[in-house]
Amino acid sequence: MTLEAVPILQLDNVGKSYGPIRALDGVSLSVSAGEFVGLLGPNGAGKSTMFQIIAGLFAPDQGRVLLTGQSYRSSASAILRNLGVVFQSRSVDLEISIRANLVFHARLFGLGGKHLAARIDELARQFDLTDLLTRPVRQLSGGQQRKVEIARALINRPSLLIMDEPSAGLDTTSRRGLVADMLRLSREHGVAILWATHLVDEVENADRIIFLQKGKVLIDSTPSGVCEFAGATDVAGAYTNLAGIDLDPEDAADGP
Repeated sequence: MTLEAVPILQLDNVGKSYGPIRALDGVSLSVSAGEFVGLLGPNGAGKSTMFQIIAGLFAPDQGRVLLTGQSYRSSASAILRNLGVVFQSRSVDLEISIRANLVFHARLFGLGGKHLAARIDELARQFDLTDLLTRPVRQLSGGQQRKVEIARALINRPSLLIMDEPSAGLDTTSRRGLVADMLRLSREHGVAILWATHLVDEVENADRIIFLQKGKVLIDSTPSGVCEFAGATDVAGAYTNLAGIDLDPEDAADGP
């Protein structure tokens, strides 16, 4: 990222509380075009709340969220056109075909005609779904269903793809294939990806890892930088060490 580049996603001092519970506490971070950024943290760290705010489902109590330099307050429609979301829970219609799912979602963005048909064919090739387009989603494997959800999230060519535990329920081979697909998407197509997970091997090859602890960014650095900060030899060890830290207000730090 050059100094002149505008981040695809930018959070500035974002805070969110639920009664006395401070889910996010002054979170600042950014993701640039073509970056694959892993988001780690124990349960209750604030990952899901962050994703809900980025997706526009909730408004922060403080701070701002910018996507391609625009805010929800002034440009909600433009932001949603540039955003793809894959949540942990399944959200595709299991009773209709892959193609029907993609067409329905595309209509929400005003897409149709030959351009939509070409886009569906492109995504089907990308995720090895071409021979399955007419099959009801219920008949697909878990890994194939996940690919349908990701293809649906990409139908509008978003600048940012946010993924909350996207490999939940997948076997090891399917998980590794999904990670490889997303790394390729970021590298070859310039899509910014924010990937939240508890499975640290999924983000070992990320450009950066952001570790949340009690609603704060404890470390934001490269995988090697996170390992150095945590005094560990690998990301798995870093996660174990960082998850055990009792975070005080002055503890959060940027990594090398």
